[in-house]
Amino acid sequence: MLGRRAKPPVLAEVPSTQQTSARPGALGRAELQALAALAAQLAGSGSVLLTGPAKSKVAIGLAAAAAAEGGRVALLECDLAAPALAGALGLDVSPGLREYLGGDAEAPEILQPLVLAGPASGRAAEPLTCIVAGEAEPAPVALLDSERCDHAIARLRRAYDLLVIDAPPLSEDPDSLRALAEHVSSTIFCGERREAPKRPPVPITGLVLTA
Repeated sequence: MLGRRAKPPVLAEVPSTQQTSARPGALGRAELQALAALAAQLAGSGSVLLTGPAKSKVAIGLAAAAAAEGGRVALLECDLAAPALAGALGLDVSPGLREYLGGDAEAPEILQPLVLAGPASGRAAEPLTCIVAGEAEPAPVALLDSERCDHAIARLRRAYDLLVIDAPPLSEDPDSLRALAEHVSSTIFCGERREAPKRPPVPITGLVLTA
């Protein structure tokens, strides 16, 4: 008789605040503490993919928390169909990952430094490196499942202590999600407990629950 599939463990519970800004400096103390604990759990993993309704919020916070501990951290936005990172962090919209994968930009052009400030700065030794999605691409799977994307992720993994990938949603772009999940050590669902998927298109390592 087949056993029941084990439920992914809850890695962190991140409380919500009344802050409207997604910038790391606007996160509340309780959020920062939860995300710092998550970063400590993921230390040494090299790369992590975040999906789910709260993926961008957790990706930004996790990357900032890891950088605040003195690590070299890169935040890569791979949700090419619905880019949001540039607007949330006040970064240039393009060139980004889409332009790089399409051959319209070179690697140095898409790396944007984000200097951490306020409580989120911690012991950060250098800025957080951000790679935004670029201009929206309604059919991104061909770009994300390409050799150029494989090479880009491999280079980022070698260059940084932690690569945090803000991935496409579970239900909207499963093919892109599968292509990206091949490159990471952990795939984490971020959202409320009731939103956790029962049959995700990729194996889920753990859950980050948000209030």
